[in-house]
Amino acid sequence: MFEGANVAIVTPFRNGRVDETSLRNLIDFQIDNGTNGIVPCGTTGESPTLTIEEHERVIDITVEHVNKRVPVIAGTGSNNTEEAIGLTRHARRAGADGALMITPYYNKPSQAGLYAHFEKVAKAVDIPIVLYNVPGRTGSSIDPDTVARLSGIDNIVGIKEASGSMKQVTDIIARCGPDFTVLSGEDYLTFPLICVGGKGVISVVSNVDPKGMADLCNLALAGRIQEAQILFYRLLSLCHILFIETNPVPVKTALLMMGKIPSGELRLPLVQLSEANQERLRKEIEACGLIPKAAEKARA
Repeated sequence: MFEGANVAIVTPFRNGRVDETSLRNLIDFQIDNGTNGIVPCGTTGESPTLTIEEHERVIDITVEHVNKRVPVIAGTGSNNTEEAIGLTRHARRAGADGALMITPYYNKPSQAGLYAHFEKVAKAVDIPIVLYNVPGRTGSSIDPDTVARLSGIDNIVGIKEASGSMKQVTDIIARCGPDFTVLSGEDYLTFPLICVGGKGVISVVSNVDPKGMADLCNLALAGRIQEAQILFYRLLSLCHILFIETNPVPVKTALLMMGKIPSGELRLPLVQLSEANQERLRKEIEACGLIPKAAEKARA
């Protein structure tokens, strides 16, 4: 149902408010360059600092502007099960194609609690649900056996796996079978994950290089492994530099450098990228051809 390169799209802000015009422009930039799906209101979209009204508005804008050109998987997770149900119901009403649901953070539920949480949301809202496992952010991890149990619920269709563990990935694929979609939550593992049976990525890198990540996924999924491997290693340094500080600080800075957004504004407690890391980031995105090199600008 969901495969290829799906962008975990940033939420642009200007003067403290969601920059709706820039969001629409970013969506067009993604689709024009081959991105397979748009994922608003994830971690990269700064969902923790969006109000409920802003969260719903971002989903509304995304669904309306995408206009069925590609699937929209709306971030609707929460550590409050009833809030997650409310956000997921809104996403369904808005016309989203699916919901991305993070494991409850801070609460640190048991595996039984994780199962009960996702089961309740899935039974309450008839929409395809993609689980999201990112223990480095949440403090809890879904065991492969729990994922396998959840995969038996009809509308739980996949998982974004961001543990960084290929053992976790392969155990999930082995237990859930080929009809359950496993997407990488780590850009640097996209190629190896597809090689072992995954279906693609929910990507940060796609924000700045949508064509590169889409081409990588398309080649790998088509079995053109050698070509995909070459492209993967070309993208690898970009995968790493965009996590030089907490995501989405570097990627918003990169988009500002590229002229794709008029402001790299973040919401506290996130702050701007350090000056030293700005220089490292600029050099990397210049090397990737995403902005002109300083010498080329001087000649222009």
